[in-house]
Amino acid sequence: MNDLLPEQPACASEAGTWCARFYQWTNNDFLARSADAIVGTSMRIGLVLVLAILARYLLHRLVSRVVDGAANARLPRRASAAAAAAAPVRRAQRARTIGSVLRSTISVIVLTIAAIMVLSEFGVNLGPILASAGIVGVAVGFGAQNLVRDFLSGMFMLMEDQYGVGDIVDLGEASGTVEAVGLRITTLRDINGTVWYVRNGEILRVGNKSQGYAVAVVDIPVAHSADIADATALIGTVASERVTLDDVSAHVLEPVEVLGVDRVGPEGVTLRLTVKVAPGKQWLVQRALNAALTDAFDDAHVPRPGLLPALPPAGPPLAK
Repeated sequence: MNDLLPEQPACASEAGTWCARFYQWTNNDFLARSADAIVGTSMRIGLVLVLAILARYLLHRLVSRVVDGAANARLPRRASAAAAAAAPVRRAQRARTIGSVLRSTISVIVLTIAAIMVLSEFGVNLGPILASAGIVGVAVGFGAQNLVRDFLSGMFMLMEDQYGVGDIVDLGEASGTVEAVGLRITTLRDINGTVWYVRNGEILRVGNKSQGYAVAVVDIPVAHSADIADATALIGTVASERVTLDDVSAHVLEPVEVLGVDRVGPEGVTLRLTVKVAPGKQWLVQRALNAALTDAFDDAHVPRPGLLPALPPAGPPLAK
């Protein structure tokens, strides 16, 4: 009967050893003889995983601190009130995007290193794997140059805060409101509702109409026969009163500035005024001023350019 029992390994008789414990638990000769290797390998793998998780956690904390510090950085003193009001939102958005990218990159690097170390503990020959990975990496690098270019351009755009979601920008071939900013693609929607997907690596210039403040520019054409001084005074009075009304007053940052004659052409004279407004509100203010000035000029019978039909006089002309 005893001849049928498996032969007990010699190490199983040594009390307190892993061999004896494994033989006691499993009654298996192979597991008992391999107990030290199993326990040692498991402990080393566990240590690698613990260190990887700890390193990932600490690096994520470091990235979060750096990103939070950048998001809470003070604006320069020359920044306008509108820029100061919009800056926290823009910084928070940029910080979340950059932080997410950095944390994802850190996770991939740390977990890849941990996986390689775990494979080495199982006795896997990493030489061919690393060589193959190197060859594949070179091939992918040559084939994905544009992708890498897009990612690097997107990272620098985010770090430099060239634009953000909600900004009205001109990217050359496409212009409109930014709907999404990614590392590879920027999504715009133009005034016609068309969505444009622009690769970041193809963006050579950025015209941002929403950073800090905007300027509403209003050009008023008058005929050569008009009294320029009286027309200019009328523009200043009407525009100053119009920007105090509730529908636009909240968007106006500074008083109206009447620049006077901007251009003299064969059809007439163009008078220009400007007013500094909140970002993205320049078109609203321009429309309001254009409507108010058109009505005021018609009421005052200021002669308009010859290409426009002249209104019949219905009252006394503009006093001189």
